Amino acid sequence: MTGEGRMKAGAVRRPGAGWWRWPALALAAIAVLWCALHWSAWRARAELAAGFGARIACSCRYIEGRDIKSCKTDFAGLKGMWAVRLADDAEGKTLHASIPLLAARAAQYRPGFGCMIDTP
Repeated sequence: MTGEGRMKAGAVRRPGAGWWRWPALALAAIAVLWCALHWSAWRARAELAAGFGARIACSCRYIEGRDIKSCKTDFAGLKGMWAVRLADDAEGKTLHASIPLLAARAAQYRPGFGCMIDTP
């Protein structure tokens, strides 16, 4: 007989072997529950951060004329903005900001109006 759950003939099972399985499963279940309870708040904050990031970076890029790496430094010191990823669409004068798995927003430069957030 082979397999993880079966013992070899003549093998002696140590007392307490595998004691860690139940606490590990309990911790995993608590982590999943905690994430499920906080997901909507994280998503709301991510939407706000992505929208703010898109608007500010668009203004930086298309009104001030700076490069995208320089625009990312404008977020230094702002809580949660480290997670915002920026992508530039120079042809459409649009800047996309996202937080992976949570939110994505875009801001487009429109002459005479400045940078405007696209509605989701």
